[in-house]
Amino acid sequence: MRWCSTPRLPLLLFLAFLLLIGRSSGKSPGFKICAFNTLGLNAAKAANSRVTHTLTRIVSRCDITLLQEVKDSGGSAVRALEAALNRYSDRYDQYHYQSVSSAALGNDPKDMQQYVFIYRTETVNVTAQHQYRKPQSFVREPFAVRFRSNKTATKDFVLVALHTVPEKAVQEIDRLYDVFQEVSKKWNTQNVMFLGDFNAGCAHMTRANKRQIRLFSQPGFFWLIGDKVDTTVGDGTNCPYDRIVVYGEPFLKTIKPYSAKAFNFPKEFRLQRERALKVSDHLPVEVELNSSAHLCQATPLLLLLLCVIAQSCLSAL
Repeated sequence: MRWCSTPRLPLLLFLAFLLLIGRSSGKSPGFKICAFNTLGLNAAKAANSRVTHTLTRIVSRCDITLLQEVKDSGGSAVRALEAALNRYSDRYDQYHYQSVSSAALGNDPKDMQQYVFIYRTETVNVTAQHQYRKPQSFVREPFAVRFRSNKTATKDFVLVALHTVPEKAVQEIDRLYDVFQEVSKKWNTQNVMFLGDFNAGCAHMTRANKRQIRLFSQPGFFWLIGDKVDTTVGDGTNCPYDRIVVYGEPFLKTIKPYSAKAFNFPKEFRLQRERALKVSDHLPVEVELNSSAHLCQATPLLLLLLCVIAQSCLSAL
């Protein structure tokens, strides 16, 4: 075999090694989950083309985005955002977006809010949803949605949305433990992630308050957004209001290390503070799940092929 001649063998093996390195170091696209307090998203706000454009850029970065403080009982604002996302994706990323929403929640008829999950239909599916209902527990009861994705190492997982009332933040965050018990039993899974504007910082939740919160005192809960992360837009605040919490080491191990963070959209999009505040006074928070290990599964096969080639060449010499 001429291509197995002695002078060419080192070159062949070197090229194969470069191929292996290139395959193993190539970046697989991550699966991003985001949460964003939209500061009263309604039909009038969605009609502002600049606001909708910025929201579209934010949401289109994520496979799933939880929107909070949506005041859109008629659904027109969410439909407008979905239409903008799908127009945007036709031009850039080819994804199609759909949404699933809670009912309007709250005690004040003038301040009824929805939780809305917007997701890419090509990468994830909704398999179930559950509205937590327990009198006197929450002002805006958590909304749980079960997702399934073939793109992630963890195929089946539950996202639980919560936007606390500031003066009741400690009590409501503590009661997420009860929500965890209910949804994990209901769906027989412990792959549960809590996310949203918990008001979990500054005066609303202090270090001393953590003793009263079971998501801190009970083992197994991991807070991915730390106490020193600023999730606000305003210059006068530096508070970790928005959080992401996961349960269990198995789920935690499928999360990309150090991927949990706040996305500084004013800085990234070069928006003046005044324009950014028209979108929200919060920053989105996000985290990435590891992709399915197709590449890792292929690597041993590639190594085996290289060994076969090398052995064949050596035998032919």
